[in-house]
Amino acid sequence: MFPFEAFIPVAIVVGLAAICGWVLVTWLRIRHGYPLDGAWGQAVYPRTSDEAMERIKLLSQENAQLRAELGSIKDRLANVERIVTDGAHSLDREIEMLRKAN
Repeated sequence: MFPFEAFIPVAIVVGLAAICGWVLVTWLRIRHGYPLDGAWGQAVYPRTSDEAMERIKLLSQENAQLRAELGSIKDRLANVERIVTDGAHSLDREIEMLRKAN
């Protein structure tokens, strides 16, 4: 018969490690503002405070502003690429047409 007494310290160490890991994860979630989950996965305290909603609103506005800026930069880059890849002859012709128009 195999002695099961040798596995008791191993089981205690594994159990304590699991409990310490769970406590550490819960502490990190609380520290960084993540909502805690209940037994069935529901949020214990959902963070929908006015401060959080204002922060989401500001981030959404900043995101829209950055997207608009990125769009204008893409347009400018397309023009620069067209100028660089276009032949020198057609570029000279366009410049001359603009001079004649004025």
